[in-house]
Amino acid sequence: MRKTTKLEAVLWSVALPGFGQLLNGQLIKGLTFIFLEFLINTKSSFNHAILYSFLGQINKAFEVVNYQWLMFYPCVYMYAMYDAYKYSTKNTPYLSFLPFVSSAYTVTVGLMYSSKLQFRDVLL
Repeated sequence: MRKTTKLEAVLWSVALPGFGQLLNGQLIKGLTFIFLEFLINTKSSFNHAILYSFLGQINKAFEVVNYQWLMFYPCVYMYAMYDAYKYSTKNTPYLSFLPFVSSAYTVTVGLMYSSKLQFRDVLL
């Protein structure tokens, strides 16, 4: 069986957390990430919020989303991507986790301020 490339593992994890682990042959870890993604997505009503935001109903999106669940999402998502990246080959560059960690922190903090950040009476 051929080894998954780092890019392939990350891109599959972007599609759905856990897919990169499944490609790397880590069945239990992959299924755990998939379960966590569905649990957090469902409990936070994230898909409903995305739907309302695409329809331009931003206030409705803020009403339906559960931020206490949604704040888990960036960390699980980014960790699943990093884990798939790390275990796809034996060589993992030093400090390669930094882009994933900084993205998780940035998005989590962004979630905390997302309902307050305005520019000329427009929610960003």
